[in-house]
Amino acid sequence: MSSWPSDRRNILFLMTDQHRPDTLGCYGNEVTPTPALDELASTGTRFDSWYTPTAICTPSRASLLTGQAPFRHKLLANHERNVGYIEDLAPGTFTFSEALRDAGYNCGLFGKWHTGYERNAGSYGFDGPDLPGWHNPVEHPDYVAYLEKNGLPGYSVHDHIRGTLPNGGPGNLLAARLNQPVEATFEYYLATRAIETLEDYAASRAEEGKPFFLQLNFFGPHLPYILPDEFFDLVDPASVELPASFAGETFEGKPPVQRNYSAHWTVDTMPAEVTRKLIAVYWGYVALIDQQIARVTAALDRLGLNESTAVFFTSDHGEFTGAHRLHDKGPAMYEDIYRTAGIVRVPGGVPGQVRAEFVGLLDCTATILDLAGLDPALAVDSRSLLPLLAGDGGEEWPEEMVCEFHGHHFPYPQRMLRTRRYKLVVNPESVNELYDLETDPDELHNAYLDPAVREVRNRFLARLYELLRERGDNFYHWMTSMYEVGSVSYDPTMSGLDESTYARELTD
Repeated sequence: MSSWPSDRRNILFLMTDQHRPDTLGCYGNEVTPTPALDELASTGTRFDSWYTPTAICTPSRASLLTGQAPFRHKLLANHERNVGYIEDLAPGTFTFSEALRDAGYNCGLFGKWHTGYERNAGSYGFDGPDLPGWHNPVEHPDYVAYLEKNGLPGYSVHDHIRGTLPNGGPGNLLAARLNQPVEATFEYYLATRAIETLEDYAASRAEEGKPFFLQLNFFGPHLPYILPDEFFDLVDPASVELPASFAGETFEGKPPVQRNYSAHWTVDTMPAEVTRKLIAVYWGYVALIDQQIARVTAALDRLGLNESTAVFFTSDHGEFTGAHRLHDKGPAMYEDIYRTAGIVRVPGGVPGQVRAEFVGLLDCTATILDLAGLDPALAVDSRSLLPLLAGDGGEEWPEEMVCEFHGHHFPYPQRMLRTRRYKLVVNPESVNELYDLETDPDELHNAYLDPAVREVRNRFLARLYELLRERGDNFYHWMTSMYEVGSVSYDPTMSGLDESTYARELTD
């Protein structure tokens, strides 16, 4: 457990969905107005090497809830496109919310759940309305009642933006204009409900000394980007620079699934100017969410909770928005969808700090437990960030990050090893990938078969193999037979009948 002084801190956890860090001012965007999150970064710690364990909603959210890597908790796919994986966590799985409840915390969650199908947020001890699904549930009774109570118009859209599928059908909806004022948006509604709960929890803290954990999960800026005119047109498309990988991506020497996925997302059926407008609307969506976050943090200040409350901001994963001629997320382990924003402010922490250690969403679980005075080791694949937030050195933090993927529209297992300079991606059914991020930051050239990096490739394969074995991730069995990853000290046939292997184990 950390030596950080703990008196059962309150915790406000702000989370977006499918959110690129380069949309925020504090991460270098000079166009999109994001004053609330920029202020959080200036008073807290911004992490520049923050990664999701997997770039898909349900598995990443389950990792946050449990502190376990996806291969361990085994909730590996979104319900909407599940192709045979389990739909809910196994009974008895550890969750931080139940641990906090048992320790006397109020626990609330408003917004996107998407961490199971039969079991909702209430099943794990969270207060709040059940808001299922992957997109804004605009027909939910609580939202409809909110609109009616405030005399606001119902949901309707126009000016749809979509491409054309390879079979000639209409592509997925990418954006549309919303015929509602800002006060009627689902984002405004969620922030309003969160503020109401903050007020209740503040009263409980004052009267009973009861701390709280409140999670506000926006469904955006996940596509489709559906916004009122004020934010749909907030950013001038002329101010948007297309990603270098939009024009530069040829998919040459890469897994064929990436080209197919580009066709699925209809990128090449739309003019480049439409992609530019989509990015502008995406940035507008981020600005709308930032405005709602500002309302929540202002309420935190008004209620006198700033000095006793830790505040997190992150996302479940990133978004392509035209990068690599793709949209959404999927079977390609590019930085665009694996690196996300991570900002944390804790009472007594170092303000305005920027950290470069490889950390991520999974580490939030142990940090939450640590702030609550609970054992962070309960989150078995997580590590408390409190020493880094206190300004301590990060010498003991590994200079590498392992991520995984299991499929979305179809099963597609992948594992990734990322260091400061290189990234290795193992794709069992296809072409492996190796990127030199120093000379190729946009990940356009797959150098896996380049003789000049043979030593790097072999070293990375061996290191990934070692890390997967240490974790207990059985993906390593594929690597045993396919690559030169060192001597094998176990029976690779799993038969238990290999005498030579058994003899080696006895002498190891």
